[in-house]
Parts: sequence; C-alpha cells; structure tokens
Amino acid sequence: MFKGKEYVYEVYKEKSFSKAAQNLYISQPALSAAIKKIEKRIGCCIFDRSSSPLQLTDGGAEYVKAAEKIMDIENRFENYLSNLNELKTGRLSIGASNVFASFILPPIITAFTKKYPAIKVNLVEASSAHLEEQLFSGLLDFVIDNYPLSEAIYEKHLFCSERLILAVPQKFSANRLAQDYQLSLDDIRAGKHAQEATKSVPLSVFAREPFIFLRAGNDTRMRADKIFQENGLTPNIILELDQLATAYNVACYGMGLAIISDTLAQKANLDANMLYYKIASPHTLRDVFFYNKQNKYVTRTMEEFIKIAQARGSGPLHHAQK
Repeated sequence: MFKGKEYVYEVYKEKSFSKAAQNLYISQPALSAAIKKIEKRIGCCIFDRSSSPLQLTDGGAEYVKAAEKIMDIENRFENYLSNLNELKTGRLSIGASNVFASFILPPIITAFTKKYPAIKVNLVEASSAHLEEQLFSGLLDFVIDNYPLSEAIYEKHLFCSERLILAVPQKFSANRLAQDYQLSLDDIRAGKHAQEATKSVPLSVFAREPFIFLRAGNDTRMRADKIFQENGLTPNIILELDQLATAYNVACYGMGLAIISDTLAQKANLDANMLYYKIASPHTLRDVFFYNKQNKYVTRTMEEFIKIAQARGSGPLHHAQK
C-alpha cells in the first residue's frame, strides 16, 4: 500500500508536481502517473489538484501521517544497522566452563570491551553439556571448550592447544622416586613440559597414591582414564569433582594427585608446594576451540571478538595456531 510513498511525500513537501519531479530526477508525466497509480491502489485521491498551491485531501493527510511513521521506523532501523555494523551497539553472549570463565576469558573480554565499549558482553558459566544446549538453541553466540563438538552442527575456531600434566603435592613420598622427572611451576610456564627433550614420568611410581578425578563425562576424565589404561594401571580415586579448577585446588591442599591442564597451572597461581610431571600419552594433547552454530548468522561483533581472542591465544604460553 505504501510502495512509492517517497513520490507522494516529495509532492507533499514541494506542493508542486513539477518541483517534486525535478528533485526526484524523473519527468513530471511519470511522477503524475505514479501518483495516480498509488491513488487507484488505495482507493482515494491524495491531492486536491484544483487548489493552488497543491493541497492534501483528508485521505491524503492520513496517508502522509502513516508514511511519515513508516519512514521514521525505516530511518531508525537504518541507523541501528549502521551502528551495529560500526560496532556502536550490539550484544555478545559467550559460554565457558569454570577454568575458561575464570582464567582465560577475562583478559579477552577486557580487550574486546576496551576496543568496543558499546557492545554488551554476557558471560555464562556452566557445564559443557549445558553450554552446548544453549549454543544449539541460539542463546549463546560462542562457547569456548576443550570438549569436541560436532563439526556437522558447529563451526570451530582454534584458540590454543593445551597439554595434560600430573600435579603432585610435595609431601607425597613417591616424589623421591621421580626426582629426575620433576618440573616446577616456572618450568610449566616456560613450556618445558612440551619440549621433546623433557622426560615423561612413569605413572607406576604414583600407582598407589590417592587421586582426585573429575566425574565421568568430562573430557579430562575420559583422557585420564585412557592414560591409566594405556599404562595398565587402576588409579586410587578418593574424590570425584565437577570442575578441574576445584580438583587442582583440592590437590594443592595436599589431599591427592590430579591430572590437570597446563592452561590451568599457568593461569591459576595456586602453586602451593606442588610438583609437576610430563605424561607420555597422545591423550594429553588437546585443542581448545571457540564454537558457534553453523546456521547462525555471524555478526561483525562475533567476527571482531574472534579476531581479538585468537590474537591473544596465539602466544607461546598456549602453543596455538591460527
């Protein structure tokens, strides 16, 4: 009904077909024909052509009021899109487990909001299973995780690679049998555990010690189980927890040994009389990705966030690749 409203509005402003035609860069007969077509479509005359200057009919006045409202909505939406594309407005929702939410995302989000202060960032902390549900439903734009999600459903962006290591409180006597393999927190931060020349500890040395594991279903737990199976050992599990950071914290208090990621050791600053060991297994190496749903529209906000995240994740601390 309002197709061609810009023609009507220009005639209304100029109160003249000839002036409006000049402004619109069309001929006066073409403009008159376009207006008559609109009047026929809506079923009433818009202009009283017998008056001078040109006046609106009652129906024409209501048409112009409605057209102004429509043009105002269109202008506001165009301004919104302009601001959205220029990152002057918008939202971003990111999901992460405890380790990533606590130690990895804060500096990335800080860098992003410093560059784009008008973007509101929402961080959701939850389990991997719950985060995937929210990502699939569209409630989240990104999830960062070391748990592999289906590539048929999700697009992934490599953030970093990390390794699992063994964290052992110094008080355990088995450490004396593993002196040649011991690493300090500074060694872990320097990436010594990732060097080929660094020797891996025989897990049999710690076979009888108490272990703190994550619950079944967690990626770290699945890998830990495979590592012990490879070595023909059954770990003495005294406690099962939901979060890797909690397991590490409990281990630091001396309750038992824990298999943790080097990312956590490097970032958590919990080194309370702990020793660290490299583990020989292909299951110790895993990638950390940002995931987004494949059929979800990728906004410029999402693109810019990934650029900043990958730039920060490519440092030597994380051994990452773009």
